[in-house]
Amino acid sequence: MRPQQPVDPAPAAPREPDIAPILADAADSCPRCAKPATLCVCEGVAPIDNKVALLVLQHPQEQDRLLGTARLATLQLANSVFKIGLSWPSLAKALGRPADPAEWAILHLGSAKAGDLPKDRELVVLDKKGVALPDQDRALAGIKGVVIFDGTWAQAKTLWWRNAWVLKAKRLVLNPRRSSLYGQLRREPRREGLSTIEAAALALGRMEQRPDIEAALRESFARMLERYRSAKANGALGDQDAQGGSASALNSEKRPRNRRRKVQSALRT
Repeated sequence: MRPQQPVDPAPAAPREPDIAPILADAADSCPRCAKPATLCVCEGVAPIDNKVALLVLQHPQEQDRLLGTARLATLQLANSVFKIGLSWPSLAKALGRPADPAEWAILHLGSAKAGDLPKDRELVVLDKKGVALPDQDRALAGIKGVVIFDGTWAQAKTLWWRNAWVLKAKRLVLNPRRSSLYGQLRREPRREGLSTIEAAALALGRMEQRPDIEAALRESFARMLERYRSAKANGALGDQDAQGGSASALNSEKRPRNRRRKVQSALRT
């Protein structure tokens, strides 16, 4: 009897981003990005095979449905996960697969000041005291993934303190040379304020030395902002404003103007 020839395993299916289910309240919302059809740019988004993984943790009270970019970032990066919540017992639980936090980095500005960061670096690794490590290239080597908090500055701080495992990871901050594409649509208390998608683009682009990652994510963000400005000018957004929902609903929350959608560690989602 002839021995059977070994059968080659079927090729693995392309990796799909792991994205939290959408709880959309509008019938015309895109099932992928949860944005109104007038703002959706999903059709032009092509997934990028990124080596360094991305995990975006969004605070449950983050509501920026119109100008938020967390979902858009994870839709465009194949090796990414988007979760909504306050705390997870471990990085592995948040990620949905085994992971060692010592091999990951948390993008979190905290009390670090831009003036104390190396002038020639847009991506900086800090020590436990918030001081830039002397050998930045060595500190960045071997990082397998980056965690980004999505929410206001206060919400990002909450996520930091509610997840003890982040202290086992390295800490990253951004020191961007150019301002956010948000422009006058968002006012930030700190110059380092970027959208989540811009922060992810800058961090992963530098770590993988792939300018195409940064260019692609920024291009998608620019198209989204162009649609927003056009829709707003044409009155297509109705009574919705840049923070999502109706203006009356936002006013009832009494959110301070200087705390609008700020993502810790140089983010603005």
